[in-house]
Amino acid sequence: MSSRRYPERPVLGVGALIFDGDRDGDRDGDRILLVQRGNEPYKGWWSLPGGGVETGERLEAAIRREVREETGLEVEIVQLATIFERLMPDAEGRCEYHYVLIDYECRVTGGHLQAGDDSAAVTWWPVAQLGDIQLTDGTRAVVDRYLARRV
Repeated sequence: MSSRRYPERPVLGVGALIFDGDRDGDRDGDRILLVQRGNEPYKGWWSLPGGGVETGERLEAAIRREVREETGLEVEIVQLATIFERLMPDAEGRCEYHYVLIDYECRVTGGHLQAGDDSAAVTWWPVAQLGDIQLTDGTRAVVDRYLARRV
């Protein structure tokens, strides 16, 4: 298995935008499901649930598996949300990590919220307060871009 660090090719991954709006329909009350990363890169930072696609695994199966492993929740895919590329150079400027992430909006269908797999914690976080926590590079932009299109 090739390493994700200094990869020969970009690593394909999936992410889930899962929202839990407040009950009166006010979009300012939206909360988004976030996972605190338990491993490098970005250990301790918050991100969307998700991870790498395994060889032979369909994208839809990968997002359901990753969300279940990291959060304990079962989801169904609502729609494709965005495609995001994350390039992370090392101190010498070499490409240490290169991910192409396909993000889906998902809806919770079951399960019990709990941190699992490689996540240190999992929580519903108010979208209006995303600036208050340490998010992985690009996460805020992905959420903001998607919400702007959702209007």
